[in-house]
Amino acid sequence: MNEVLKTTGKLLLKEKMAKYTSWRIGGEAEKMYLPRDKNDLIVFMTLQPKNRAIFWLGLGSNLLVRDGGIPGIVINTRGRLKEMRLLENGRVYIEAGVPCARVARFCVDNGLVGAEFLAGIPGTMGGALAMNAGAFGGETWEIVERVETLNREGVTHLRKTTEFNIGYRSVKNPNEEWFLAAELRLKKGDTSNSLQYIKALLEKRAITQPTNLPSCGSVFKNPPDDYAARLIEKSGLKGYCIGGACVSEKHANFIVNMNKATAADIEALIDYVQIQVKVLCGVDLQTEVCTVGERL
Repeated sequence: MNEVLKTTGKLLLKEKMAKYTSWRIGGEAEKMYLPRDKNDLIVFMTLQPKNRAIFWLGLGSNLLVRDGGIPGIVINTRGRLKEMRLLENGRVYIEAGVPCARVARFCVDNGLVGAEFLAGIPGTMGGALAMNAGAFGGETWEIVERVETLNREGVTHLRKTTEFNIGYRSVKNPNEEWFLAAELRLKKGDTSNSLQYIKALLEKRAITQPTNLPSCGSVFKNPPDDYAARLIEKSGLKGYCIGGACVSEKHANFIVNMNKATAADIEALIDYVQIQVKVLCGVDLQTEVCTVGERL
């Protein structure tokens, strides 16, 4: 039976990924599925051929889609896996498509402290889980109790944090599974100052980062006991451009789309920065951004 008849979501063909990435670049997705909700997505996954390439998309931050596009199917969770609810004992259930900033506000509104840093992460809960995203000294998996995952056969699992290898901007999953939701473990506390704290974090972000230009957030991981931005600036690369892609003058660990940049421009600039920092500072910068798709 045709998969569209068995599901209640929407299937798009040859969808331009530039519409969905914070860099505003990228080729077409061969197919894109917009699930109606979590249960619909589970059904959809049971219908997929074993050899079909699958990529999950959230807010499209921290993502470089190459100009040749993404083969297979892109599952777009943004605004779809959006349930949030309180559980017992300071725990919160958050589905993968909820923006991190909304999670931070929801927790504060319900008298819970410890998730304020999520306001500084420009992505969804699913993306934050996938890379252990962090901001302002906090990291996602520090507040995770367990996660709900989905495999390509449409089978769900509840996984403990001990089943993952979690590091700095890195989460290794021993199984081919994607994040459906997380249970966060927080503390009840005085949140009277939390909204002011979140406001201060966002103001700091606006002052120190090029939030008015298309970017992916931080491009490189910070090396041990150092900062990627410091090394890039020390290498004289602030403002350096390849095509329409430029190292931000405001924050050297950001690459901005200044003038109709292509994914190839971005990728070439990333490579150039890595080479220059290695030559001039002796440090191998590792990328934080996720690069997917095919080159033209």
